Amino acid sequence: MAANQAHHQDFVNSDPNDSSEELVQAVCLESDLKDGQMLEVEVGHHSVLLTRSEGQYSATGNQCTHYGAPLSKGVISGHRVRCPWHGACFNVHTGDVEEFPGMDCLPCHKVMIHNNKVYVSVNKNMLEQQRRMKKMGAAVSGVTHTMLLLGGGVASLICAETLRQENFGGRIVMVTRDDLLPYDKTRLSKVMNVDSESILLRRMDFYHKYDIEVQLQKEALSVDTNEKTVTFDDGSVQRYDQLLIATGCRAKGLDVPGMKLDNIKKLESPEDARQIHTSCLGCDVVLVGTSFVGMEVASYLIDKASSITVIGSSELPYQNTLGPEIGRVTMTMLAERNVTFYMNDNVSEVRGVDGKVNQVVLRSGKVIQADILIVAVGILPNTEFLRGSPVKLDSRNFVQVDKHMRTNVHGVFCGGDVATFPLTMARDRPVNIGHWQMAQAHGRIAALNMLNKNLPLKSVPFYWTMLLGKSIRYTGYGEGYTEIVMKGNFEDRKFLALYIKNDEVIAAASLNYDPAVSAVAERLVSGRAITKDEALSDDLSWLQLS
Repeated sequence: MAANQAHHQDFVNSDPNDSSEELVQAVCLESDLKDGQMLEVEVGHHSVLLTRSEGQYSATGNQCTHYGAPLSKGVISGHRVRCPWHGACFNVHTGDVEEFPGMDCLPCHKVMIHNNKVYVSVNKNMLEQQRRMKKMGAAVSGVTHTMLLLGGGVASLICAETLRQENFGGRIVMVTRDDLLPYDKTRLSKVMNVDSESILLRRMDFYHKYDIEVQLQKEALSVDTNEKTVTFDDGSVQRYDQLLIATGCRAKGLDVPGMKLDNIKKLESPEDARQIHTSCLGCDVVLVGTSFVGMEVASYLIDKASSITVIGSSELPYQNTLGPEIGRVTMTMLAERNVTFYMNDNVSEVRGVDGKVNQVVLRSGKVIQADILIVAVGILPNTEFLRGSPVKLDSRNFVQVDKHMRTNVHGVFCGGDVATFPLTMARDRPVNIGHWQMAQAHGRIAALNMLNKNLPLKSVPFYWTMLLGKSIRYTGYGEGYTEIVMKGNFEDRKFLALYIKNDEVIAAASLNYDPAVSAVAERLVSGRAITKDEALSDDLSWLQLS
């Protein structure tokens, strides 16, 4: 505690009109906060997170740098706080981001103890700053070592940022077939009429400032791992010293007659999202697929399309991931808003008039009128350019990596949706998880291991999906679960589902039950098992429910 204590009278000057650069305010009594607790306090109408951890008081910004969630409503565990909404973690002592999807760090403020009162001192210039960028270096003249990052998604961006944060001084070249800088892909199915600029993760001046070379609208055709070169579709060849493959996935199509007709849409880019928004206004829409993307698009279009019909090949939406109960809740929520479902069925033919879709025929014989057909039936990895190279793919053509994001070829790494990787919490079972937060974690771990830090991936998956303005949150890896323990109930649409396998919790999903999923994520990442008995218990204190 001594490091935090100060007894100078000027620390207790809390006059907001004071001309000094520091605004100092008493925020609580020293006894108000026990070790392992946190509190939202105000300094100059500015929200600050006060924590007491490992015997030390700390003060940081209270807004998550991802989407601005109040961190005081999250979960504190040891030296870190986890966001209640999307699982980002921050070190309470340093403010540094420790788990994604948050990309920036929190501003830090001084804490003083005087006469058993806790004072927080905020620099007036920082009052409006909700985020702080981690210190980064730039290229160093004469250093020619080249990191080539294939793909313009978040795995490549985080890899590039981490390299510069670790003072790598060589060249960083990011090449993408996209026509946009890396952007927030999670927004596409949630806010479809989106302005591309508004979802960029970093602006072009960021890439210039830190010497990250970005080449857009350029696609890799082949890799020569002996010569350490990549050939692109514009005829250019780029040499590398180390390579990151983060080319992502593309949407699958339907292999049925009529797929060449106009007004058949897939969601892969901001332009696709805008087109779906515009073309569906006042129209009869048929949507094939009951994955997270399919359900989000259906939810988005409810007050825009004339009618929405969903075709699913399973009995219920996301039956294999979240289980039948949550699938049923989702279906009910959408059906109440006049979305029609045809489940356990498939499209057998698409018919058109004047070159445009006008009917969708199902295997069951049902014929549905359609002005627009949206296909959201899964993904295919963008790995065709690796054919003929020694980089090892799995049976579904995803790239196989180890815990350090290394492929079987020295100097070649892979991350993001295109990677199959060993998941620590699933006893190192190889998995492919297309989660935003996981792609970011891959990028960071790849960068650190490109620099020979020898750090394994330990992140626990964290996912969220939006339905009618409500967010279902999910953490863990629930495949193979044998039962679900419920807190709350589905009917009230306020619940926590704990997925059990071998008498342990392996995943959790919630609706209106924050910050329970973040608490489960913290337990899973710590390696301390949540037993079935603990899940069944009425004592919910470990969930830190607000």
